[in-house]
Amino acid sequence: MAVAGRRGTTASPHTSITTTAWPGSLDSWLSWIPLPKWALITVAVAGAILLLPFLICIVKCCCSKKKPKKKERIGLCAVSNSTTTNLVQPEMEDLESEVEQKQRGKLQYSLEYNFRIQELKVGVKQAVELKAMDSGGTSDPYVIVYLTSDVRKRYETKVYRKTLNPIFNESFTFQVPQAEVSESTLVMQVYDFNRFAKHDIIGEVRLPLASVNLQHVIEQWSDLAVASKVEEEHLGEICFSLRYVPSTGKLTVLILEAKQLKRMDSDGLSDPFVKVHLILNRKKWKKKRTSVKKNTLSPYFNEVFVFDVPFSQIQNVDVVISVWDHDKVTKNEPIGKLFLGCRATGNQLRHWSDMLSNPRRPLAQWHILQPPDVVDKALGLKSHLKLPLHSR
Repeated sequence: MAVAGRRGTTASPHTSITTTAWPGSLDSWLSWIPLPKWALITVAVAGAILLLPFLICIVKCCCSKKKPKKKERIGLCAVSNSTTTNLVQPEMEDLESEVEQKQRGKLQYSLEYNFRIQELKVGVKQAVELKAMDSGGTSDPYVIVYLTSDVRKRYETKVYRKTLNPIFNESFTFQVPQAEVSESTLVMQVYDFNRFAKHDIIGEVRLPLASVNLQHVIEQWSDLAVASKVEEEHLGEICFSLRYVPSTGKLTVLILEAKQLKRMDSDGLSDPFVKVHLILNRKKWKKKRTSVKKNTLSPYFNEVFVFDVPFSQIQNVDVVISVWDHDKVTKNEPIGKLFLGCRATGNQLRHWSDMLSNPRRPLAQWHILQPPDVVDKALGLKSHLKLPLHSR
């Protein structure tokens, strides 16, 4: 019995170790897997490494979802009146217009007014960070400058190809009486040139002269704003082709079509035709005209005219394109004009220069019609006599 008791007392420690030793049962469970322990540890570590990125992503997602709610609660609960709301939380339209404003770029210009001769000199210096209007991420910018007191008198800079940072360095002069200065607004509009379609406006700067101190020369930068409506009445557009062959002295003018012409008749239409004049040394020289297209504001002509212009005289020739409204009863009325040549400016000069740079190649382009009296004044014709030309 004593021996049995001692065995019982000695057996109890073994029993307690058996019931509390979980690793022993884990070892017995792992013994059934036909892999060594180091392989099992490697598998466990690899699994933990794979699970770790998923756990991190879950934590980040939970945190990111909670933060906006917190900001939203602060923005809505902390605001007590509408004035503060507008300051803290502006309208989406304001935000969009602000972004659009910044995307248009900046224009540098100068102003100088001569009180003695009552003359305003406007210098168009350069533009930076212009809005890209072409598919290639660039633009072909040029600037139109005019005063609201006389919208018919407009100046254009040269066109600069494929750039968002053009340097113009051109100046234009306006005769403005001192009494009219305070009532005038200077408008500088930046356009993107397009040979075969309507030119897109990038933006504009409008500067009321009453807000400017013209006692000294001004040079400053301004942000381009969204262009407002054009003050001048739209006279229409015309598309024609020019081709010059120096060896034969042949100048070919192909009148293709016109569109959106001014309504001249009571029925809201016109009977347009086109005149082509050649001016040599500021004197009328040769002219031809198309047929009349009845009751239309978008006529299609496709009529070609060939003029003999020796290469020695091409620098002295101006080509005047004018659109007229035919009337059987009264006198024919001019709708609009433009002229090309070495004395021209803007798109007209560009078209003429391209023609001279590409001999024997026809080049077509759209042009905006201008008021007839403005073109006549710019031409400054000396007389109406025909000047004979000696053939070579």
